[in-house]
Amino acid sequence: MAKIAIVTGVSYPRSIGTAVCRRLAAQGLDIFFTHWQAGETWPDQFTNEIREYGVRCKGVEADLEQPEAAETIMEQVQKQLGVPVILVNCAAFSENGNYEELDRVQLDRHYAVNMRSVFLLCTEFAKLFKKQKPDSRGSIINLTSGQSQGPMPDELAYIATKGAITAFTQSLAADLASLGINVNAVNPGPTDSTWMTDDIRQHLLPQFPMGRIGEPDDAARLISFLVGEDGYWVTGQELHSEGGFLRK
Repeated sequence: MAKIAIVTGVSYPRSIGTAVCRRLAAQGLDIFFTHWQAGETWPDQFTNEIREYGVRCKGVEADLEQPEAAETIMEQVQKQLGVPVILVNCAAFSENGNYEELDRVQLDRHYAVNMRSVFLLCTEFAKLFKKQKPDSRGSIINLTSGQSQGPMPDELAYIATKGAITAFTQSLAADLASLGINVNAVNPGPTDSTWMTDDIRQHLLPQFPMGRIGEPDDAARLISFLVGEDGYWVTGQELHSEGGFLRK
């Protein structure tokens, strides 16, 4: 039986989560992905694409702002595929806001998606792993956004909640090491996925000394290493996969 991976945030063809699914499916893993407001045809099209790798694939719509989202996702993956051994938290909520715009509504929306859903998915995954004792080691990857590398003006709620993921990842790794689960965070740096305009690309390109902007598959390659056998000894780390990005 193939290993099962959960990947959140797979709502667009060029998202990092989408690239991760493709990489893991190419390595023979069954894929369970979540999406949100992805349109009527995209989830089915992507499910069929992943199945062409010869693996099983299921996708569900999940609103990670909802308190019960993590529990529902874990119930669905077991029902549709089985016990997962890999969890990749790619989904995130981002809304610009400086200190004058920051309010409880903005904070709560960021907290719900970027912290509560991520933290509960991690702990529900670990509890299931401990209970079922699958014949495989486990891996958790949480995406961050380089908030530890320097200021990110006008994104206070976003950087605060993503920064919490780094701290959570480091401590969770120590808790789960004895279960055979490695836990890491990946900062992909500015990635040309779903949010970049031509103006943003033109502004950022000179800050990449390697001559191009990051692509979703750059992060996916690192993630596939960390959840594979060669990455087993790496845990409790935040890895910056930014192509030498120069902050100004």
